[in-house]
Amino acid sequence: MASIEKFLAKLETERVSQFGALTAEAVMRDYESMAKEIEALGAELISAVKTFEAMTTDVQNTVRDTAEAYRQEGKKIFERIEECAVFTEDVRKSCKDVKRRIKEGNGVDQ
Repeated sequence: MASIEKFLAKLETERVSQFGALTAEAVMRDYESMAKEIEALGAELISAVKTFEAMTTDVQNTVRDTAEAYRQEGKKIFERIEECAVFTEDVRKSCKDVKRRIKEGNGVDQ
């Protein structure tokens, strides 16, 4: 009987070992599958970050270009106002000169 008990114990140990090996293998497959999914997600995230970086560069360029356009437009308006102020001053001087000549009698042909 002892030999039968030994045989059953050995068989049971082998089954437990087989069961343990199969369980460990299944767990490793699950972990490997998840690791591959994590790597795929990482690749997607890297791609999204690259797209975001490109968009950020575009936004920075747009902001810079828009700010420069506003500066140029402001400069044009400043120059126009300055020209108008000079022109207005010239007109004032001319009007004063004409009034003075009229008062002095040296006006336009009479």
